[in-house]
This record gives sequence, structure tokens and C-alpha cells, in this order.
Amino acid sequence: MATGSQLKALVQSYVDCDDDEFLSIAMQVAAHEAKRGHGKLATELRAAIDEAKIRRGAASLVSISQPRGELANLLQVSNPSNRLSDMVVGPVLANQLQRVIREQRFAGRIADHGLTPRRKLLLVGPPGTGKTMSASVLAGELGLQLLQVRLDGLITRFMGETAAKLRQIFDATHRTRGVYFFDEFDAIGAGRGRTNDVGEIRRVLNSFLLMIEQDRSPSLVVAATNYPDILDRALFRRFDDVLYFELPDAKQAATLLRMLLLSNSARVRWGILGQEALGLSYADITRAANDVLKDTIIHGRTKCREAAIRSVLREHQALTDRLRKRVG
Repeated sequence: MATGSQLKALVQSYVDCDDDEFLSIAMQVAAHEAKRGHGKLATELRAAIDEAKIRRGAASLVSISQPRGELANLLQVSNPSNRLSDMVVGPVLANQLQRVIREQRFAGRIADHGLTPRRKLLLVGPPGTGKTMSASVLAGELGLQLLQVRLDGLITRFMGETAAKLRQIFDATHRTRGVYFFDEFDAIGAGRGRTNDVGEIRRVLNSFLLMIEQDRSPSLVVAATNYPDILDRALFRRFDDVLYFELPDAKQAATLLRMLLLSNSARVRWGILGQEALGLSYADITRAANDVLKDTIIHGRTKCREAAIRSVLREHQALTDRLRKRVG
């Protein structure tokens, strides 16, 4: 345990509202415990101190809960409570998300060794596979605001105006720590030299490349696209990590159905239903589960039946197949 002098100093720093001194003494306590062979306790203390430093950094920045002026048209702000446990994803993607969260939580310790935590992420994959949800999870896990960039407010037909608005967003990443989310990123990230290339969008892409490369803010910058093949190749080098999202396999589909319907179902063979859901996205499966719950309520039943779940899944499969044929 801490020495008597350390305990008195901790209390005094608290009374004096001296956060720097409090954290400094807390680090001394952690070092003291490490020397005594209490490695686990020392590690937990250091983790708590690192988290406190991160929270202090977030609190010291200006709140943007109510954007004003031009930013009101550029950013849609929310405070997600989502957690990684709310998602069903494959092991590789889960590890990538966990790594980002860990590095952000220990950002102070990483910086002390001259390194930088991952904070610029590119999310790619089909619609409905969890890209937007992942941005919410990162914000929820880190206790940050999610600031979604409104493309309708960002992109204009006037030369130079879009790049100027983009600069405002990157300036905000320095003033307010948060998760800045560029959805449908291909709208500004399409490769230069394409046959339908528009000069202004090409200038916006060049501006984005420069801004994200120069960005040293404490915020996370997250971009998502359904069409990675059309992105400019230079973009991939500007991000710290690229996260690939895929449609769920049978096991993941069964797990999601179980999460959504278990408390309202009885005697359901989830593995078989997972096979029925193959080809559907996570969003499709969630909509199907909601349809099952609504039908159960409408018909006055207390539990969802396996046959009813299978029937709704097949309806969504048929709808998805028609949409794919139409798009194809």
C-alpha cells in the first residue's frame, strides 16, 4: 500500500484541486507497488491514471454539443452509449477495434515513448455490415461524442468552398476531441483521373489528403465507404488502419439472431436459422428480427416461433435478391 506521506499528499492535492500533483503522486504509488512485487496492482493503477489523463484532455476541450455557425450545417453530433459487446463481428475485425480502443485509452503512455495511437481509420465493406455502428462503438467505448460529417452541407458547386468547409472540420478536431465520421466517403475520395472526374471534387480530394496527413489532433477521424475500389489509392496510405467489413457467416448470423430474440423465443434452433440468414447483412437481420417481434405482438403471442422467424428471414432474402438483381 501507499506510504503514509503519499496518502497525506494525495489528500492534500485533492483538497487543493491540483490534478497534476494528484496524478503525479498516484504514479509514485504505482511505482512503489511495482517495486514491492505487486505487478498486477501497479498495472491497474497506471491504467487508471492513463484513463484519467485521457478524460482530462477530453474535458479541457471545448464542447461542441450544439454546433454554431457554419459547423451547424457540417456536423451532426450525438453521444452514443454503444459498446463493442453490442456488436457481432468476426475475430479479425473485433481485434482491430479492440486495438484502436486500447491504444486510445493508453494514448498518454504510448506518447511517452514517442509513438502515436491509431486514430485515422478507413472502414470498407458492403452496406449494413457495421461500419456506422463501429464509429458509434468507438465513441461509446471512449466516452467521446460522435460527430458525423454532413455531406449535403460539405459539398457545394462553388469553387474552393468545399475545401474551405473541410478545413473548418479539421480545425474542429483540434478544438474538440471526438470521433469525426465521414460516411459515404467515396463522394469525396474517388480516384483522380476517372472518366466522370469533376475538377472541384478533385481539388477537394487533394485538400483532404493534405489535411489528414498534417492532422495531429487528439480526435479520431473515421471514413467509411461501400466502394473501396473507386477510392484514390493515395488515401489508403493516409490512414493508420483499414478495417474490412463482411457479410455475417452462419455462426455470426445465428449469434445476432440469438442476441435480438432470445428473451422472446423458446425452443429455437439458432444454428439452423443462421443458415437461413446467409447472404443477409447485419442490418438486414436486425430488421428481420424487429419484424418478427412486431408480428408476435400483433398476433398476441408471448414467444417468437422458429417457423415465424424462418418465414421472415426468407422474405428478407427474397427482397435482398431482387434488389441485387436490379442493381446488377
